[in-house]
Amino acid sequence: MGFNVASQYKLLRGWSMRLYAPSSVSRVAASYHVTAAHLCPEDSSRKTAVKRRLKSFSVQQKPGVTEGWQQRERSVQNKFHQPEIPLLQGQNHKRGRDSKMSSELRKLCLDDFPDERERQDRHKSALDSRAENFEIVFGIAPCLMALTQGRRKTQKLFVKDGETSSRASVVKVCEEAHLRGVQIHRVSKRDMDKMSSGGVHQGVCLQASPLSYLTEDPAPSGKDTGTPLWLVLERIQDPMNLGAILRSAYFLGVDRVASSLHHSCPLSPVVSKASSGVMEVMGVYGYKRLEDMLKVKVAQGWQVVGTVGPEAGEARVPVTRCSDFKMTRPTLLLMGSEGEGLSQELRSLCQTLLTIPAGRELFPGIESLNVSVATGILLHSLMSSGRSTRSRPRK
Repeated sequence: MGFNVASQYKLLRGWSMRLYAPSSVSRVAASYHVTAAHLCPEDSSRKTAVKRRLKSFSVQQKPGVTEGWQQRERSVQNKFHQPEIPLLQGQNHKRGRDSKMSSELRKLCLDDFPDERERQDRHKSALDSRAENFEIVFGIAPCLMALTQGRRKTQKLFVKDGETSSRASVVKVCEEAHLRGVQIHRVSKRDMDKMSSGGVHQGVCLQASPLSYLTEDPAPSGKDTGTPLWLVLERIQDPMNLGAILRSAYFLGVDRVASSLHHSCPLSPVVSKASSGVMEVMGVYGYKRLEDMLKVKVAQGWQVVGTVGPEAGEARVPVTRCSDFKMTRPTLLLMGSEGEGLSQELRSLCQTLLTIPAGRELFPGIESLNVSVATGILLHSLMSSGRSTRSRPRK
């Protein structure tokens, strides 16, 4: 038995009303809207796909919906789309169950998108990079030496994200860190610049315990063999100068570097970088009173050699060109501060004063050399003069 037009219309209208009931539309719209706007607000492609699905759902599947019902459906959709901006911003949003759910949804979003979770973890690690009792060593050589020498307690290695992490030198540092169980974190260039305080980090920073001056009794036991040379530094305050001095001293074979503790710069990461990692290898001894140590060494037969500029003026001890001096017995070479040179207390203990002759007539105001450059020249001159009587350099 066939249906008349009125029966067909009633049947079609009842089926349409059940299929497109407001509760169903609200559940569908709310489901898609929460997924797109709350779980992954940054995923624009997913939001676009959701909108397309909703559009297709409303256009293709509703041939029998009346004009009045279309207006009602649009009002329902608008109801769910209006709160999108304040929800994404997280402001003017009531606390309680809704905010708790939002937090949980955001946590799920991080689990679904590891790149975002890793970015936040890296940021948290960078903020923790200046933990108490630790400092940041930066640069390829300092980090590598700090890891291999074992003088520091190492905690975390930070590597700049990007192509830098694939360089052979960086990979080697990472391998050493991995062998020693040191955590490795990728961080942005901005975070790494902050950790190194703007220093040239070369893409790696190491969180490690600080190094301090070594201490010992002013009158150490035991006898030195051969013709040892100690470098004694008084009040070197520029970390770049100290780093350069340590690098030259290590390269040229100095047996020991000693420094005054007062009015001297600490053994900081800047010093380590300036020394190209030598500070991690070569221990520096600190003395509260250099005078006491020098007196002990003089009693043991050592000679104390100081330094002065070309304009030495009156001096109670002989002034000799460094090229004319011959090192024939254990020697202590004294280098003074950048501005004032050796103090009167240390100069009074010197048996000879060395000077570096200039190769030309100098203009007033530029008669001297940088202390690190002068130290390198004097050390090389002394080493060359005493090479035949020196034993193999010791660490």
